[in-house]
Amino acid sequence: MSALPTSCDVLIVGAGPAGSACAQQLARGGWQVLVADQHAFPRDKTCGDGLIPDAHAALRRLGVLDEVMRLAQPVHHVSCFAPRGGRIDVPGSLAVLPRRELDHVLLRAAQAAGATLLPPARFEAPLEEAGRVVGARLKIGDQVHTLRARWVVLATGAAPQAMLAAGLCERRVPTGVALRGYIKNDAMRERINTLQIVWHKRLAGGYGWIFPAPGGLFNIGAGYTGQSDARAQNLRALLSAFCELHADARDLVATGQWVGELKGAPLRCSLDGARWSRPGLLATGEAIGSTYAFTGEGIGKAMETGLLAADALLAGGDDATLRTRYESALKQLKPRFDLYAKAEHVNRHPWLTDLVVWRASKSPRILRRMSGVLDETQNPGRILSWSGIGKLLFE
Repeated sequence: MSALPTSCDVLIVGAGPAGSACAQQLARGGWQVLVADQHAFPRDKTCGDGLIPDAHAALRRLGVLDEVMRLAQPVHHVSCFAPRGGRIDVPGSLAVLPRRELDHVLLRAAQAAGATLLPPARFEAPLEEAGRVVGARLKIGDQVHTLRARWVVLATGAAPQAMLAAGLCERRVPTGVALRGYIKNDAMRERINTLQIVWHKRLAGGYGWIFPAPGGLFNIGAGYTGQSDARAQNLRALLSAFCELHADARDLVATGQWVGELKGAPLRCSLDGARWSRPGLLATGEAIGSTYAFTGEGIGKAMETGLLAADALLAGGDDATLRTRYESALKQLKPRFDLYAKAEHVNRHPWLTDLVVWRASKSPRILRRMSGVLDETQNPGRILSWSGIGKLLFE
């Protein structure tokens, strides 16, 4: 244990997309960065694995988009399935790469920039002096290691334990929950070549999905996006219902082979449920709710918030200045999250997708708007708010 470093400029806890993006940017800027994660890499991570346009933009900024796309399954449309059988294919710049590989690419890039990865370590508590965080206590093996840092960045994902220990968690209950598994099925590669999202009354409160990954592997799952849904704990029943009602899911399961275990995970959405900082400490990524409530997509926004944390630190200044700079940047993102939170009512009332899909199938303009929602050039409220859906009847 004596060989471990005892101090650094920035300690980043969590080596997912947010943590690794922040680490790379800071290391590029000449900061001494240590990264702690409780798992050895490469490691699995429960996720839908979809990379939508905001993720592509962040990966490009981090200089790893080409590497990721060499590994990923490129996809050109999101297929939206409505309860009565309607379907539209929304174009977009998309890809699928399991998080085991994606997160490892991002971590390696951070290390190549100069960040140092510690042995697997669990965050126990912040180290504090006079009310300011000045480091952390980490559990490494069977010992607790104390590490001092000018700043600590928590990028610990949706599980609340680290945020609770740091005094930042304001809501233990997640915004949503999801369950996913992998199926190997080479025979279905041509049939399922889009990101499929399925709404149905039996899935009310959420949706089911099938995302084609590289090598004939498919990420299949279902989840609830509303924290108040009492059925949220019965995810296996939700996934079973999806596999019964959706033909592609039914055939994928019947003729394919499960790879690994089904795994569930909480979701934290809409930049809600946690404080974003305290003196000496910034929190970022899904720990502060960087996932969109309506879609459950969060990889791109996790990286984006991690980069905002790095930008705030690199710009310099005292505690108050840095924290204000970071929180102001997050506040500029918040209205966009709020729009997607308002659109989440579609998941609770899946019959509304019948109208949206029907109108989009007859209107190139509406289809372009849906593509704009995907790449964040269009307000989702224009289509998916109650007023927006009402206007669809007259366009």
